[in-house]
Amino acid sequence: MALDQLEDELNSSTEMSFFDHIDALRGHLFRSAIAIILMAVVAFVNKHILFDVIIFGPTRLDFWSYELLCKLSFWVTGTNEYCITDMGFVLSNINMSGQFTEHIFVAFISGVILAFPYVLWEFWRFIKPALSQKETNYAKGIVFFSSMLFFIGILFGYYFLAPLSINFLGSYRVSDMVSNEINLESYISFISTLTFATGLVFEMPILVYFLAKIGIIGSNWMRKNRRYAIVVILILSGVLTPSPDIASQVLMFIPLYSLYELSIFVAQRVEKNKI
Repeated sequence: MALDQLEDELNSSTEMSFFDHIDALRGHLFRSAIAIILMAVVAFVNKHILFDVIIFGPTRLDFWSYELLCKLSFWVTGTNEYCITDMGFVLSNINMSGQFTEHIFVAFISGVILAFPYVLWEFWRFIKPALSQKETNYAKGIVFFSSMLFFIGILFGYYFLAPLSINFLGSYRVSDMVSNEINLESYISFISTLTFATGLVFEMPILVYFLAKIGIIGSNWMRKNRRYAIVVILILSGVLTPSPDIASQVLMFIPLYSLYELSIFVAQRVEKNKI
């Protein structure tokens, strides 16, 4: 059966067999994979922007986050106490194919990030026929808001969490006899994992929406357990910010707790629409 015919059947809510659903899902997955590959190729050929501007941005002293931190330092303390004047490490590569391998890896991660809205849209097209008209109307904009939260999380992780963590861990020394020569693979793995994980964490309100929709959690339950949520968020803030300084953890705690409160509002809206 042709893919177009399958999609027509989905849209018309016609009863489909299990294998028809698998076949339709395969089509959505295939198009999503093509979108990721195309975006990865675009990122791969723009090596200068991908690495010199983006990936290695937090290693430069004139990075936006460091300049902002320095301005805040003068504004709060009147001194340059918190200004970043030395990164304290150099990047190195010890594997023959290390730089080429990391180029492919970073290009793939970039492809996933850039194609994220389209991938969400493909999955939305797959599940939409299974929803009622009321559910479909209420879920309008789900792709837009999910993508927006994801990109906000990526930017937050890149401009705030990653620079502070990189500067702390890269300049930390147990002794002046030991210099920090950070392996390229370690650096790229750290910054990509941290920023991508932050993007996913920012999807919390969307996850709560679906959990509230099927009745697993509710706004009253989330309010009642707010104190436990604060503890979990504090722990999560410590995990996502490898640097042990209080400023980094507070910087992570504020948006995560704000997302929790936003999730309560989302769950409340879902409950009102069920009535």
